[in-house]
Parts: sequence; structure tokens; C-alpha cells
Amino acid sequence: MLVLSRRENEKIVFPTLGITVQVCGINRTTTRIGIDAPPSVPILREEVSSGKYAMPAPSNPATGRHQLKNRLHAASLAVHLAQKQLNAGLADEADQTLMAALREFAALDQDMMAENSPPPPTKRSIRALVVDDNSNECALLAEFLRLHGIKVETANDGQEALDYLKSHDRPDVVLLDMRMPRCDGPTTVAAIRRDAAYEGLKVFAVSGSKPDEWTVEPGTRGVDGWFSKPINPATLVRQMNIALGLN
Repeated sequence: MLVLSRRENEKIVFPTLGITVQVCGINRTTTRIGIDAPPSVPILREEVSSGKYAMPAPSNPATGRHQLKNRLHAASLAVHLAQKQLNAGLADEADQTLMAALREFAALDQDMMAENSPPPPTKRSIRALVVDDNSNECALLAEFLRLHGIKVETANDGQEALDYLKSHDRPDVVLLDMRMPRCDGPTTVAAIRRDAAYEGLKVFAVSGSKPDEWTVEPGTRGVDGWFSKPINPATLVRQMNIALGLN
């Protein structure tokens, strides 16, 4: 959270976002705030965003729940990534990341922005392969991991991941979505576990689905861990370190 002290009529400007916040008036109990933002960025009071404002219900509840989890996951990654970018001195990149989050959602619950302290630095560089057909989620997670010193490659689906594994040096970890076209998560896991060349390779599911929705074994014959979207990427990094014996 950015905390600033402003006097009456002073402004806070987010140039890349195109948003200006002005303190219009102050009294003992209330501060009047003016917000100038592009039409694409809705501005809501907290009480509206927390309950009264709701997205229309989709015709298929199961599909709607999956899409909602994916959107929450993407927004959560954007918030985490923006914070890491600010810590790294990448102010312009942080503005752009926050813009993507604002366009994705009308409002975010304040609890989504709360996070645990960042994990300790890794003792050696981890190599990870992130596999997700949602390019936005894939890019956000990959960039967050890179800011933790992890070397990251990406694949758009299971078939592309398997092709990558055959033609490149083996990564330490595969972070795998389950619901993908062409070659889904379970099929990809089964192919990896059948190949002796990948024995001991850590595979983590990162999915909007629950484990009982798929026939994937836990452990060395299936996935080494399951992270349901929206994930806390800092927790994911910690678990990767633990699984690789780097803690």
C-alpha cells in the first residue's frame, strides 16, 4: 500500500494510468476526494465493490466459476508483480501492470492485496517451465518468478511443454495448468512420468480446478503439489524451494 500525506487541493498523479486524485476538502470527520480517470477505468466506493456491485451471472455456472477463478488469479498475480516491480525500482513497468489489473476488474477486495512477507532468496538459480494456455496469466507468473531470480521458460499448452522438454535442458520444476486445449494437464503429467529421462522432475499443478476434478495422482507418480487459483505466488516460490531442498 502506498501511503501519502496531501494537503487540500494537492494532487496525486499516476501518469501511465491516466488517473489523477485530488484532495478537494478536509474537515474533522470526512475528506472529499476527486478522481479523474479514463472511461475504461471504473471508480467505485468500497461498499459498492464489496457487495452491491456484482458481475452478471454466466449461463453456465461451472464455466463461470472457472473463469472467475482465472480472473482472480490474474489480478492477484498483477498485484504481486507490481509490488515486486516497485521494490526493484521499475516504476513504469509497475504502472503498466496495475493498468492491466484495473482493466480486468472493476474493483478488487482489499484482502486480495494482503500478502505474506516475501520468501528468502534462493540458494541457487531454479529453472522453471510455466505451462498455461492463458497468455496473460502465464506472463504475469513468469515475470514474478524471474524477479525472484528464477530462470523461466513458458509453453502455451501440454504439447508445447512436452516438445520443449525433448529439445532443451531439463528444468527443475514444471508449473502446469490442468484445463488446456490440445494436451491437457493430466495427459502432460502422464507423459512426463512415463519417461525415465524426467525421473525426479518436480511437477506442480497450478489450476482453477480442484484435485478431485482430475485423475491425477499425488506424489512422484503424478503432481508434487497442487495450487488452486487464485494462488499466492510468494507461497508457490517457498514451496518450490522446499521441494528442491533449497530452504
